[in-house]
Amino acid sequence: MSTEIVSPRYADIDAWDPADVLEAMIEGQLAAVAAVRAARRSIERAALATETRLRDGGRLVYVGAGTSGRLAAQDGAELTPTFSWPQERVLFLLAGGEGALVQAVEGAEDRSEQGAGVVGQNRIGAADVLVAVAASGTTPFTLACLREAKLRGALTIGIANNQNTPLLTEADHGIWLDTGPETIAGSTRMKAGTAQKATLNLLSSLVMIRLGHVYGGLMVDVQASNRKLVRRSEDMLMHLTERSREDARDALARADGSVKLAALLLQGCTPAEAERALEQADGQLREALRLVREP
Repeated sequence: MSTEIVSPRYADIDAWDPADVLEAMIEGQLAAVAAVRAARRSIERAALATETRLRDGGRLVYVGAGTSGRLAAQDGAELTPTFSWPQERVLFLLAGGEGALVQAVEGAEDRSEQGAGVVGQNRIGAADVLVAVAASGTTPFTLACLREAKLRGALTIGIANNQNTPLLTEADHGIWLDTGPETIAGSTRMKAGTAQKATLNLLSSLVMIRLGHVYGGLMVDVQASNRKLVRRSEDMLMHLTERSREDARDALARADGSVKLAALLLQGCTPAEAERALEQADGQLREALRLVREP
């Protein structure tokens, strides 16, 4: 596997000048981003397929072990505060359980029977999308989750850093990130991890944009859970409507903090009319605004 190769280039890295070590690792990070760019068509296809399932009420399920699992969980955990994605519609299947988020659980990634079991316990099925991440592309727990989910009809996406591995070939959508050997052989938290994180960010963000959680480059479904985000909501509304902060604040109060509903209220809608327009527009603020502005 390319991620396990000992590169002759870095054989004496421990004897290098610190500045040269850092330069080599920075080069690796840039190479990781280049690998993601090369995979952008695969990411796009996976995102569009995901959008279709999620529009029908499915769940987004993240699967992984070790570093890959932690990166997957980090991406999924951000969906609710950033896009108001329902918490009950994002699920994490990590080798070793939740404790593996902060501490390595020895041998957990080898427990394939546990992987198949948790898929069944969580009743993952045809409405759901399972995103499985593993640098090697062969991690038993992760692969077992993907196989069981696919048998149950779920859409499966595999993200791996080694070509033609089972996670890629057996998934409905395989995303190969060609990051090659690490500066520290086998330490896939480096280049491979960076590429995985970027891919997860791109995949989920594109899906959320397509589902209407972004308008005008703004996170219009943000959950304003602190002062900074309350002010950000006001700023977004002022930017979108060219109204005063006082008007924005009042509209947000009437809309229970929803930027989308507040924007429609500032167009002269009643709360009921605003909710109806958003429902007709399938949550897309751009379309909802068109509906209330046009006769």
